[in-house]
Amino acid sequence: MDLQKQTATPAAAAPAPGELRASDADRDRIADILRDALAEGRLTAEEHAERVEGVYRARTVGELAPLVRDLPGGQDRQPRPSAPSYAHAPGRPAAGAIPVDPDDNVVAVFSSASRKGRWRVGRRIHAYSVFGSVEIDLSEALFEYQQVVIKAVSVFGNVEVRVPANISLHGSGGGVLGNFEVDSLDAGDPRAPVVYVEGWSVLGNIEARPRRGKLVADILDRVTGKRTP
Repeated sequence: MDLQKQTATPAAAAPAPGELRASDADRDRIADILRDALAEGRLTAEEHAERVEGVYRARTVGELAPLVRDLPGGQDRQPRPSAPSYAHAPGRPAAGAIPVDPDDNVVAVFSSASRKGRWRVGRRIHAYSVFGSVEIDLSEALFEYQQVVIKAVSVFGNVEVRVPANISLHGSGGGVLGNFEVDSLDAGDPRAPVVYVEGWSVLGNIEARPRRGKLVADILDRVTGKRTP
């Protein structure tokens, strides 16, 4: 009797630690090391800006390691994937609710950039200002999702976020010789959009405030169960 040989399909190899996708917590941990290095004079403002840009462009934990390898706390150390550390932060979306990759990048380097008027807002926006100015005005925007995250980095620059007065607005972040200020709002309607601003300012400014008199029209029609995360 002929025996049929069955060949098992090899299981897909698990990714190496450095090939794992970087989380927000991984990026924020590396950004903290860079911030301390700038404050201690180990990095110039220009070096810090270049590395911070690399942090928020990194897709894997392996891409983060070289950015801090020559700094205290980062030598020969692979960033370890971990759960987000912002469980305590009010209004922050749950882990996995918002895509890692931004729907929109707004970058100003020795220049200005803006998103304003009638435009469709994605779930994640990254704003980078290096010796420049970024304006993100959501007061007339179309919200297709209930939760929106804006990640802002300002180095000798300015990032200004304006939102309608009848949505929820929360944030977490800080600054090194700079300003990070988010005016917290809680909408009366639990289904209203929620905008969460997080980031760091180095010798710059990041602020998020409601624009008085501007309201999201037809919230219940614009933000529906069909498009929520």
